[in-house]
Amino acid sequence: MLSRSITVPAPAKLNLFLHITGQRADGYHTLQTVFQLIDFCDQLTITPLQSGELRLTTKNMPEPLEYTNNLVWRAAQLLKQASACPYGADLLLEKRIPAGGGLGGGSSDAASTLVTLNTLWETGLTIQELAALGLKLGADVPVFIYGKNAWAEGIGECLQPVSLPKHWFLVIVPPCHVETAKIFRHKDLTRNAKDITMAAFLTEGGKNDCEDVVRRLYPAVNETMELLEHLAYKPKMTGTGACVFSTFTDQFHASEALNALKTINPAINGFIAQGTNISLLHEKLNLES
Repeated sequence: MLSRSITVPAPAKLNLFLHITGQRADGYHTLQTVFQLIDFCDQLTITPLQSGELRLTTKNMPEPLEYTNNLVWRAAQLLKQASACPYGADLLLEKRIPAGGGLGGGSSDAASTLVTLNTLWETGLTIQELAALGLKLGADVPVFIYGKNAWAEGIGECLQPVSLPKHWFLVIVPPCHVETAKIFRHKDLTRNAKDITMAAFLTEGGKNDCEDVVRRLYPAVNETMELLEHLAYKPKMTGTGACVFSTFTDQFHASEALNALKTINPAINGFIAQGTNISLLHEKLNLES
């Protein structure tokens, strides 16, 4: 076991489009999407322990959460069991990525835990084996484990790496928490979108099939979209929301747009992030992606 403590990023993602193409007998929805990794991250500090104890501390969590329900602790426990590892770890999670925003924060936290502990504990699992473990925690976990932008199908676990332009993104965080399960259960959710090809997406783009339902159920998301539409920023919603983003070719124009929004509404909550083709986690750990 490596004895050192290490701090690693857990990057957020955007869904550049999201088509819901069907629903399986087990209730899971089939989809098509493109995962875009960005440089806005949670931070995870892990200190391996000779004892088998797992201890989790969190900072900036909006609500108290039983630590055994946190995806970081669950990921560590899952790897420990799967690898029969005798070691433990102190885990410190510092949150920046808003919950319920469609940015994949919890999934990314889990992925960073699995990938980093696999290194620190020297458990020797392959990236494919880690992704299979991650899928037990959530459909979005594998994309963060592989650490590349991806075209995704199935329930989000069938991934094909894709290289994307390094755009800048203005991301707005409306003051609400969208419940993913509530959106996927809704009777008005589109569930029969036609499959498109990656080439068609790259030339024509795509839409988010969850957007209409979310805008109807969550006024704060609708108001944010309307404001961005009024300013001609061509907003999209990521995942099942609540976060909304606009795409820019450079940081200056993205920052200018955020300043314009704050002039209209000083209380608006947003940030600027750059897209990356390789996860900042993989760069930190010098992993081959």
